[in-house]
Amino acid sequence: MENNKKVATNGNNERAERIKKLDLLKNSGIIPYASKFDKKQNLLEIRSMEIGSQVQTAGRIILFRDMGRITFCHLQDFWGKTQIVFKEDVLGKEKYRQMIKILDIGDFIGVNGEIFNTNKGELSVLVENFSFLSKALRPLPEKWHGLKDLEIMYRKRYLDFIMNEETRNRFKFRSDFIWELRNFYRDNGFDEIETPVLCNTPSGALAKPFKTHHNALDIDVFLRIAPEIYLKEAIIGGYEKIFEVARSFRNEGIDPSHLQDFTMVEHYGAYWDFEMNMDFTEKMFTTLISKLKGSLQFEIMNRDGEMVKVDFSSPWKRVSFRELLIKDCGIDIDKEETVEKLRLAIREKNINIDEMEKLGRGNLIDALYKEVSRKKLVDPVFLINHPIDVSPLARRNDDNPMVTDRFQLVVNGWEIVNAY
Repeated sequence: MENNKKVATNGNNERAERIKKLDLLKNSGIIPYASKFDKKQNLLEIRSMEIGSQVQTAGRIILFRDMGRITFCHLQDFWGKTQIVFKEDVLGKEKYRQMIKILDIGDFIGVNGEIFNTNKGELSVLVENFSFLSKALRPLPEKWHGLKDLEIMYRKRYLDFIMNEETRNRFKFRSDFIWELRNFYRDNGFDEIETPVLCNTPSGALAKPFKTHHNALDIDVFLRIAPEIYLKEAIIGGYEKIFEVARSFRNEGIDPSHLQDFTMVEHYGAYWDFEMNMDFTEKMFTTLISKLKGSLQFEIMNRDGEMVKVDFSSPWKRVSFRELLIKDCGIDIDKEETVEKLRLAIREKNINIDEMEKLGRGNLIDALYKEVSRKKLVDPVFLINHPIDVSPLARRNDDNPMVTDRFQLVVNGWEIVNAY
């Protein structure tokens, strides 16, 4: 408790000192929160420029080291960070001293200067002039320990962005992925449409919806759990290839693979069967991954939090639900026609499934798959021929009406795609 009080006191003291510097800025005629700056290069671009080039850039100070007549800072923006160097004999004594007095870690500044290498060979910008852009009144998390608390990282994402490059890269990758995804659909003749988020009836999946009230119409409405129905109506109306990047909402449990509000992508192709859809899905993922990652082999976290190398190289395996379960546990679900027989077979194999007595045959088959098979699927696998009990609304297969024309794409234990 005493340590927490001390940390809080130190934080309050530092904030008070920063407010004094804010007043100093104002009294010196410097606008503490500038309206604009003409930033010509980001900090990643600077690192590829030639020595001697003139630059005009801006960012947040994340390191400040005063060495007397020379000061070293690290400037950071969304794309990277670069060292900048202030010298008294370059700026002039008065402006240099002013810089020392007003700058803190967390402040935003704009700089003009020349690219050079320090004696230690670090590419840097020698500052010839600087503009104060924004005063930070609260200190950043301590540099060497960074921000590790997941609760704070999720609730204060802005701090996570500042302190963790991995987080910034993840968000940038997601943006690039969505951009390339849209390009791929467009290149393959798809149109993007936008469907309603507020629905009179929640449909398209088995999930508990969020409910709200429409004041103008005085009716209760639901946030969509999936865009499926509206997209199918568009196909009925004459579209042949459509997709949507759809924000969806499900008022259910939370875990690493389930959030209450999330983005799902749905596409529909008229005149396609599920095998054509698998071909298209495999082409889409391999194209996007090659473009964004530069390789079809990279590490992905599994359900146990371990990083595992996954190979997305074509062709991907296509495995029937029945064959997979026979291989992994020796149970042939086609021979266990009733839920009672299936329960008995599971017990004989000493396989533990929570609340097995409460599950019907379809849910029990799905639970068995998740218990004995899913975590073993590392490289991409199309899981096909789901029993009709598991997918009662899916299209029955023409050759075997006891299975469906449905597929799931499973990667490293994660169900990435579900298609009917």
